Amino acid sequence: MNYLITGGTGFVGKKLIQKLTSLNLNCYILTRTPEKYSNTELTTYITFEEAFEMPRIDGVINLAGESLFGYWTKKKKEMIKTSRIETTQKLINLMKQMDHKPEVFISGSAVGYYGISDEKIFTEETKKPGEDFLADVVVAWENTAKQAEEIDIRTVYARFGVILGKDGGALPLMSLPTKLFIGGRVGKGEQWTSWIHINDVVDLIIFAVQNKNISGALNVTAPNPTRNKEFNQKLANSLHRPYWFPTPGLLIRIATGEMSQLVLKGQYVVPNKALENGFEFSYPTLDSALHQLFGRVN
Repeated sequence: MNYLITGGTGFVGKKLIQKLTSLNLNCYILTRTPEKYSNTELTTYITFEEAFEMPRIDGVINLAGESLFGYWTKKKKEMIKTSRIETTQKLINLMKQMDHKPEVFISGSAVGYYGISDEKIFTEETKKPGEDFLADVVVAWENTAKQAEEIDIRTVYARFGVILGKDGGALPLMSLPTKLFIGGRVGKGEQWTSWIHINDVVDLIIFAVQNKNISGALNVTAPNPTRNKEFNQKLANSLHRPYWFPTPGLLIRIATGEMSQLVLKGQYVVPNKALENGFEFSYPTLDSALHQLFGRVN
């Protein structure tokens, strides 16, 4: 079987391709600079222009998008939004021209769809989006991807939470203060972190590709969100570092501007659709995830 992937050179993309190729599946990875990468028997790096020469594609997985990390200037915010929408639209146009349409389109999304709250519980049944910048981005992103449904392609909006892995994602940045012996809660520490281990991310994407009952929104989060103060306490324990130096929210806002909402705000997101369809998380609790990544957790 053949899969077309954008964002294949990123943190999640590289892990996903490793798993797909281990299953003896062919991966065509879209990139602007294919010459930087070496093709293998099961991986081929191509440009959008070369994509029209591919064999029949069974599934398309869209993971591309400008990183959220960095000071959110006006230009940065435009890049965050346009990078997601433009790539998704290119994929839609490509799929429309295929003689044999893919069976499934997994389009990256984010739990930012729900907005921020310390009290509400969000599931895939939550229809009303938030009212902040990230929610607006996700709504526009998903509306673009929705065009795939109109050409009878099963479409899944993979709403990613905070992805935990040692060599990418948010965790290296989140763990830096703790590693420097200044770890502690951030702000009031009551904000929820809807996290997920990178291995479960990869497995859940493949589960969604293979499970024809899954369509629409899919929360790619572990079933046990954690408040920031507990998250950082467990992280400190796993890294054998003290937990005693709270970081004032004002300092975070001054240092990172509007991007501060990524750490000072959060949402409690439950992966109901994954659980209802029988997906089994390898790391359902934060203790199990951090133990796999760093060692013991008290």
